[in-house]
Amino acid sequence: MMNLLNFLFPVPHDYSQTAVRSPWRPLLASAAGFAALALAVMWWRWGGTVEDSLHYFNTARYLRGEVPASALVAPFPYRLLVPAAAAAIPGDVRSSFALLNWLLVSAAACMTALSAWRLGYGHRGALAAGLLLILSVPTFWYAPYLLVDPGSVCARAAFVLALVSGQPWLAALAGVVGTGVREENIVLLFWLLAARQIGWRAGLAALAAAAAWILAVRWWIIGGLPSYVWKPSMAQLLAALGDTRSLASIALAAGLALPLALLGMRRAAPQLQPFKRLLLVLALPPLYAALSVRVDGRAVWGLYPMLIPFAVAALAPWLGRGAGGGEAEPRLAA
Repeated sequence: MMNLLNFLFPVPHDYSQTAVRSPWRPLLASAAGFAALALAVMWWRWGGTVEDSLHYFNTARYLRGEVPASALVAPFPYRLLVPAAAAAIPGDVRSSFALLNWLLVSAAACMTALSAWRLGYGHRGALAAGLLLILSVPTFWYAPYLLVDPGSVCARAAFVLALVSGQPWLAALAGVVGTGVREENIVLLFWLLAARQIGWRAGLAALAAAAAWILAVRWWIIGGLPSYVWKPSMAQLLAALGDTRSLASIALAAGLALPLALLGMRRAAPQLQPFKRLLLVLALPPLYAALSVRVDGRAVWGLYPMLIPFAVAALAPWLGRGAGGGEAEPRLAA
């Protein structure tokens, strides 16, 4: 048991900071490019509502006072933060929700690119990181729908960026916000504390804040919904293994990111090593869900912020000078 704990929560890497001039002009140009590309990828399925997305859409409409509480279906209204933000944006809810998801995907791409920069993979590595997130099946297939997953991916990208920037308190804040988007992101805070990436007082405070949010939403803000239980069963597992559509979506979501990440793990720099354990921890909720309910490619998409740095490590030999990883290039100052 202790060997397993030592593997999942090793001695933390010291993400020391090097004060260098921030490349704001290339950063702003890249951000505009990522946003334009994300819009082009998402446009053809803009604002769709099927299955889960319909429930998130109804949650936003409920917050606007457009539908009654009877239209809500647990557990979707408990993932409140993104629908609430969409409801707060003026205009048609459908358009506001889709617009918000586009902004979240664009921001996630920028932060993933910055993480690659801070890890020492240079301009080309940063560009590759952003493109791997945007030019993917999940961004085309899921991001345009009215889902909360873009918000979760964005929060995880912020978590990774804060961590490699040597700012654990920002990582904790990203974990708290991510928990408001999807409750399983509280795992980020457990890992941050258990892996000793943050002081125990700050870590416990972040965990308490996230737990308080979950309880407040469940019992106060959105109360009175019929209960739901995710109960693992062998029958559900066999059904998942026979669900060709779900398996295909998982395979397509894995796309380039997962194979490249597995290849990159063999040559990853020391500062990437903690993310191997974080990946294992974050894979546990989707695995549990696969035993209880239907899962699809979004389970893999949620791992992109942790997979892409490894994928860039695999691509480093082909990215040329300034993308060698490790300390090949000074990291961006906080």
